[in-house]
Amino acid sequence: MTVGSAEKFSLRPATMADLDEIWAIEAAVFGDDAWSRDLMREELAADHRVYRALVDDAGVVVGYGGLLAVGTDGDIQTIAVVPAARGGGLGRRLMEALLQAACERGVREVFLEVRADNPVARGLYESLGFEEIGVRPRYYQPGNVDAIVMRRTERGRK
Repeated sequence: MTVGSAEKFSLRPATMADLDEIWAIEAAVFGDDAWSRDLMREELAADHRVYRALVDDAGVVVGYGGLLAVGTDGDIQTIAVVPAARGGGLGRRLMEALLQAACERGVREVFLEVRADNPVARGLYESLGFEEIGVRPRYYQPGNVDAIVMRRTERGRK
């Protein structure tokens, strides 16, 4: 896969028809930390969720992200881009789409957890106005990796 420009990919709502492609990305990207296929299916169908799929010009899903939005609080549930498409701004594009969805739903604070050993993702989130607010020790299993809890408020918007 040639990454090229992030503009060559389109965003659309993720649907249950995307489950196989999304779960394949989930398993490839997160390995032992991956959600089960059943959990991913539940997420795509659950109330208060917004899932976006990033697709190439052939309609193949190359990334996805999900938001839980209840009242004025939101939580980035998950975000992933196929390894071959990383580095071209696709993760940022997905995050911006989720943050826009949060704004449209009246969310004023968005939270997320990120692996402490993932400086690239942490840098992306910080560049989008997220700030570290805590640590969840040994959150990611089975590797015992801490989760950094981050929050973005309306004041944090750039």
